Amino acid sequence: MTKTVLITGGTGFLGSYLTYGLLHNGFHVVVLKRSTSATWRIIDFIDEVKCYDIDIVGIEPAFKDQYIDTVIHTACCYGRKNEKISDIVDTNVMFGINLLEYAEVFNTNTFINTDTFYATSLIPKYKSYALSKRHFVEWLKQASKKVKIVNMKLEHMYGPKDDKTKFIPWVLDQLDQNKKEINLTSGIQERDFIYVTDVVSAYKKILECHDKLDTFNEFDVGTGKSTSVKQFITELHSQYKKLNPENITDLLFGKIPHYENEPMHVTVDINSLISIGWKPEISFKEGIRGMLAAAHPSFPYPPHPSLFQTHYYFQTNTQI
Repeated sequence: MTKTVLITGGTGFLGSYLTYGLLHNGFHVVVLKRSTSATWRIIDFIDEVKCYDIDIVGIEPAFKDQYIDTVIHTACCYGRKNEKISDIVDTNVMFGINLLEYAEVFNTNTFINTDTFYATSLIPKYKSYALSKRHFVEWLKQASKKVKIVNMKLEHMYGPKDDKTKFIPWVLDQLDQNKKEINLTSGIQERDFIYVTDVVSAYKKILECHDKLDTFNEFDVGTGKSTSVKQFITELHSQYKKLNPENITDLLFGKIPHYENEPMHVTVDINSLISIGWKPEISFKEGIRGMLAAAHPSFPYPPHPSLFQTHYYFQTNTQI
């Protein structure tokens, strides 16, 4: 029997990749969105999914109209647009609790939550976001008495079709504009950069073996390797100049200060995911090639072979 997965945030960056990936692995996909949600990321396959505008019909019809085997919760509010704390809590806590309640009432088997990498909690402008995410995890633990819970703690995810307000797409946009200078921190801080298609494969692995999991599970989702921000951005700039040798942009590392209390090192343990048969495939250099190839068809160096299997990745409406 074909299983049905409900995805929140299905029009967003990760959610759109999950939607496409699950559709083309034989799942029925239900997407919760708002009537005002931008659908450009999923426009080429939106007719293959069942969408509910929750600001019009609410959440319940999605559970009433079909049996939902698994909820994948990716929707969140970062606070990047100066949202009020109450708005952040409403999205990151209350909305999730409502989903959990419906999952319990309608006997959904598994609830997969998308959590954040730990370093976020130490950056002042993201403290409300990080606090709300930690708060929701406590509710997940309580709900695990009735619904199997999987909490996916994502590291620094990147790839085509991401929002330009995020750091890596912002840098790429500055390069596309041929800005004379990009002011950056020293770049010595280390992060675990994981490519979005590797993240999707981790979620797929959870769906494959969820019957073997405990009632409450947490997984770090990264490559298990740390790379400095300077090394990543320098590589991005180097590969970009192969695409556009006329680019004049200078990377001014050390021009702006680090965030107060910003962590310089990360340690990510992916052994739990490896133990169930998952492993990352895309190195950060291959991921950069992938981003550039998706955004610029003239890019002269092909990306990692596994990305050719993801048609969605090569659709032209990247808008990164």
